[in-house]
Amino acid sequence: MDKETRRIELTMHKPWFALYAGVRPTLVIQERGQPTQWGLGTWQVPSDETVTIGVFLFNRMWRFGQAEFTLDPAHAPALTYRAPVLPFLRGRIRRDTDSRARPR
Repeated sequence: MDKETRRIELTMHKPWFALYAGVRPTLVIQERGQPTQWGLGTWQVPSDETVTIGVFLFNRMWRFGQAEFTLDPAHAPALTYRAPVLPFLRGRIRRDTDSRARPR
């Protein structure tokens, strides 16, 4: 029997001015990394499990901008990642309170 899933929205924001260029984010869901793009994206996660969502940036030399968020089944299905301005700082992931996604 397949597990029930739900879709989450993750909006990736990069600063309008940053001391790095050409860097794209990598999304990690349940220890599985996948390259992604800036902007709004949707992903499937188990609907009845707590899931760790992580994001990092990679510039061919080092990882930076790392952030993690533990998403509970009761949380709204929308998150926002904000990348740092400097390539040695951490990013931030927060629940998005003004989301187009609504729980089903």
